Amino acid sequence: MAFFQDKLFILSFPIFCMISEVFALGAVYTPPNVERLTDRFSRVPVNERYTVAFGGSNVHMTNNGTNANLSLNKSSGSGLMSKNKYHYGFFSAAMKLPAGFTSGVVVAFYLSNSDVFPHNHDEIDIELLGHERRKDWVLQTNIYGNGSVKTGREEKFYLWFDPTTSFHEYSILWNNHHIVFLVDNVPVREVMHNTAISSVYPSKPMSAYTTIWDGSEWATRGGKYPVDYKYAPFVVSLRGTEVEGCILNKKNDVGPSCTRSSLLSLDPVDGEEFAKLSSQQTTGLQWARGKHMFYSYCKDASRYKVLPPECNAK
Repeated sequence: MAFFQDKLFILSFPIFCMISEVFALGAVYTPPNVERLTDRFSRVPVNERYTVAFGGSNVHMTNNGTNANLSLNKSSGSGLMSKNKYHYGFFSAAMKLPAGFTSGVVVAFYLSNSDVFPHNHDEIDIELLGHERRKDWVLQTNIYGNGSVKTGREEKFYLWFDPTTSFHEYSILWNNHHIVFLVDNVPVREVMHNTAISSVYPSKPMSAYTTIWDGSEWATRGGKYPVDYKYAPFVVSLRGTEVEGCILNKKNDVGPSCTRSSLLSLDPVDGEEFAKLSSQQTTGLQWARGKHMFYSYCKDASRYKVLPPECNAK
């Protein structure tokens, strides 16, 4: 009997390990087919639209500036910012995240104007949060408008792929109709511009940023697991950037005046293609939220005794 039990344990152990790994990563599902919004815009070299924001010694352009590697070490993180500010637009980057033990590490792709409006800034965030397990990166989305930083509007998702082995596309569509967060062209969140959220809807021109930095105080399990620099440097690779929108005229700017110049230059503010999700995109959104979202501020009654008004909007 002892021999049988030992043999059963040996046979069962690999199966247990495989099941445990799936549980650690979250269940793996195949995404539905959706339109490739990134195919509607031109990919441009990183150095054509971006410049160094901070940590210049940790920013390394490759392939004649087409790609870039941003790193975090004990001395500094690093980041890029767009050369222009935008009234609205479509922003995308293909990124490959650091592998291994990445607790406390934050890779962010976002829009912000905090450099111009430090007390009432707008922000639209895609943040990828490292984890104490090897592959378990978490995607967090958030928005702020007019300095509304006391009300976090976070939603968190498990990814349906390993973001450290190949490049995946992270995108933001921002216009007067809605804000859409997409991963590999699958919408994961849509923020409608309606009366309930209008006072905090991002509306001022913003720059686009890609950064990697130390979020030890909060990023992994609320700060339980800080960055362990014995695994440094942590490197995020960036390529396939897309920035298409209404550029802020730096001289006497009075607001958006961009128009569609040609069919090859779609205007991501008023074009019908960008005013609402297609049926395929809606299916993708429902899939992502039903299968992969594990936190929404609108469901957090312990955090908000009275939920923000947009949570109850229809």
